[in-house]
Amino acid sequence: MAVEQDHDLGACKRVDGGITRVFQLLGKRWTGPIVAVLTGGPAYFTDLRRAIPGISERMLSDRLTELGAAGLLVREVDEGPPLRVSYRLTPAGYALEPALKELGEWAKVHLPEAASPPDC
Repeated sequence: MAVEQDHDLGACKRVDGGITRVFQLLGKRWTGPIVAVLTGGPAYFTDLRRAIPGISERMLSDRLTELGAAGLLVREVDEGPPLRVSYRLTPAGYALEPALKELGEWAKVHLPEAASPPDC
């Protein structure tokens, strides 16, 4: 016995494709903090690691690779000696800054505060 559908299928809400794509990338742990740090300007790998407490070298490397593949940052090698690698946001990466600031302000108002890391 078939069940009849009484609702309008067009009225069903669907997640916007853009929202889905942005959270597939930025919804991953550590990605937002990495981009947020880089909005302050280019940074070396070790500086990023220090700026984001709790992130492992492997995870930082993986997230930087993903952000580079997405066109949000550029990896630059300073020949040295010593050889150093820095990362900077592309214009597309910098375009995230207003949204990240808004999310930060939203969190201050709507999310309970957890233990904060010490100020630099």
